[in-house]
Amino acid sequence: MKILKYILICGLITMPLACEDYLDVNPKGTLSDEQLNTPEAIEKMIIAAYSHVENDNREQSPWLFSDIRSGDAYKGGSNSGDMAWAGDIEVASMIKESSVELSYKWERAYVAISRANNALARISKLTEAEYPDKIRRAAEMRFLRSFQLFQIKQIFNHVVWVDETMDNEQLLNESNVKYTDQELWGKIIEDFEYATENLPADNLDIGRVSKYSAMSFLAKALIFSAYVQAPDYTIERIDNTKLQRVVQLVNEIQASGKYKLKDDFAENFLYEYETNSTTEVTESIFAVQSTHDDGTTYGRMNQFGMLSYPASPEYGCCVMHLPSQNLVNAFKTDPATGLPLFDTYNGGFQITRGEDIDAHPEVTVDPRLMHTVGMIGKPYKYDVDYPLPESGIRAGGYYGTFVSLKEVETFNCPCYRVALWFRASSLNRDLIRYDEVLLFKAEALIQLGGAANLEEARQIINQIRTRAKNSTGRLVMKDGSPSANFKIEGYPNDATWTKEYAWKALQWEFRLEMAMEARRGFDLVRWGIAAETLNAYYEVEKTRRTAYMTNAAFTPHKHEYLPIPNRQITYSKGLYKQNLNYDAI
Repeated sequence: MKILKYILICGLITMPLACEDYLDVNPKGTLSDEQLNTPEAIEKMIIAAYSHVENDNREQSPWLFSDIRSGDAYKGGSNSGDMAWAGDIEVASMIKESSVELSYKWERAYVAISRANNALARISKLTEAEYPDKIRRAAEMRFLRSFQLFQIKQIFNHVVWVDETMDNEQLLNESNVKYTDQELWGKIIEDFEYATENLPADNLDIGRVSKYSAMSFLAKALIFSAYVQAPDYTIERIDNTKLQRVVQLVNEIQASGKYKLKDDFAENFLYEYETNSTTEVTESIFAVQSTHDDGTTYGRMNQFGMLSYPASPEYGCCVMHLPSQNLVNAFKTDPATGLPLFDTYNGGFQITRGEDIDAHPEVTVDPRLMHTVGMIGKPYKYDVDYPLPESGIRAGGYYGTFVSLKEVETFNCPCYRVALWFRASSLNRDLIRYDEVLLFKAEALIQLGGAANLEEARQIINQIRTRAKNSTGRLVMKDGSPSANFKIEGYPNDATWTKEYAWKALQWEFRLEMAMEARRGFDLVRWGIAAETLNAYYEVEKTRRTAYMTNAAFTPHKHEYLPIPNRQITYSKGLYKQNLNYDAI
């Protein structure tokens, strides 16, 4: 067994080397297999695997692969040439199979997977007598392996399954099309099932995966795979058995008593309210753990938000990941009923900056707008002493004047740091929360149908909307007046609550609740509505963002997924196959 086998594998590597020769090298100064197969060494490998959970470079952040492919966000920056590869993704029609940045995403995921597999292989060599934590640690590593595979499957669809049992020859001969879509989902689900069955409810250390973290991702994998895709990405059928299992899992999570919705939506996105105990009843189920002043140069800062800060002197960089006009419009509500404007939201008066809200009290909005979107003249991240200034906007002619709020913290936060010319904080980022899990249950209930299921789904959605209604305490100006004209109500229990209407309400609620959190692009694909949604979005956005949206177009049966990077196909010597309707090498 070669020391580096789990780290650099041909087809999963980062440099075009002669793989067989490279892997035969036993580097000087390394430890032997026997020295690494100890509980102490394995514990360090496990920490290394955890350290790669969403430890993305700022230019590989998940929003680049979801939010700008959903209609929720513009890339932002100085212009379309700033991180041009991401601009190509935003307009869909310009996506390039040769993009090296797509290859980086692939490579980083497989480095993370290799860490989990390396630990798993060594765990298997010890008995429980030698390593009392053997089963629990194996469950953690299987979770982390399939967490990473889940992330890149959402992006590339046809990815390579690798596990700890494979030797060099097997790894070099694994294809990305060996398994069907459903077979690959089955392997991911199997890992999450194992983790669910073998992890404790409280896993001692903050940041470690627990039984309920695994259970939540199991529910998520099941609900994604329940929409069975044909080879052309259309939805062939919906697997009700999987949906029933989702309901069962969420029922168990609810019954645990470990999770609840925070009283104020804002508390999910503020450093001071982060969970600091494994036994604390919280909304966060599994989160990226960030740090500052930890002995490293900058700390393990929140990379997701590192490009999102305004350009004003207090922040300075980089005004990217910007809420779209379409997303802002989606938060508008009917001033009489407080319900969404499903069919007319994108027309009528357009809020483009804070003063528009003040001048048009007849335009009412869901409070979550002001938790999600920063506007000129309105408090930035709840700071009434700091209304977002004009200087905070970098390229308003290109990308409008909104900024993103959830992933940032103010310069007054003890968690805020300057990292070179970038700004960052040690704000944790939730990878899954109780609100999202509740919406999975509501979604499953609606798809399963029946009066009782529809009513329970309505109650879940209204529970989330009621929390939003009550989350206005921080949404004020310096004089204490509301920062916007808020109006939101729950859905009534009447004849309008049909399955069709409930489905529309559920999809809307997912959008507003999880906006700008790298979810919606993937949701559109699993629901089978990406092409129709994005092309309708582009049709209007071409009149709003004339500088770069002219050629935007989403090709169905192609752009649902990004291409397998050419570099990876080359490394595999053609073993990997390109995704549907992209150009082969």
